[in-house]
Amino acid sequence: MSKGLLAGVLVAILVIGGGLIWWMNDDNSEDMNTSTNASQMTEMDDMNDEMQEQDIVALAAGNESLSTLVTAVQAADLVATLQGDGPFTVFAPTNAAFDELPDGTLESLLEPENQEQLAGILTYHVVSGEVMSSQLSDDQEITTVQGGTLTVDIRDGNVYIVDAEGGEAMVVTADVAASNGVVHVIDAVLMPGS
Repeated sequence: MSKGLLAGVLVAILVIGGGLIWWMNDDNSEDMNTSTNASQMTEMDDMNDEMQEQDIVALAAGNESLSTLVTAVQAADLVATLQGDGPFTVFAPTNAAFDELPDGTLESLLEPENQEQLAGILTYHVVSGEVMSSQLSDDQEITTVQGGTLTVDIRDGNVYIVDAEGGEAMVVTADVAASNGVVHVIDAVLMPGS
């Protein structure tokens, strides 16, 4: 066999072998990706199931951006209420929403002598029954557990909740399921008015 023919055979073997290795790795990587995607989907489903097994208070306590709300719920002595059977719909202000209150407002509300006022503000964020975002419509009025009314304003593809004073909060995360209701995270604190 001539050297040229031998070299050609070796090149052919290397090309075919390399192609087979690439094909096997590519096939395996698809299997691995499928396996990884399936694993991630299962993980997400498990997390969603876990969240649905938590009541509204536990759900909020597990979310760092709702820690101020949890502190306020504790100060207002509403933990047992929001752990009840419900179902409840809670419009949950983020920590940043509480930070937007005028200076000293939150600190004042957390004082024991203002517990009743704080409870009134917090229950103004709670609706009896489970109201999913798909059930909200423009200009809809919602009666809160506190007895006041909130108005839904849908514009530019966003849902806003308007309070008695005309202040509005945008829903930033909707339909977070809990064992005793649903939470909609909002970017402002709603005020019931005087």
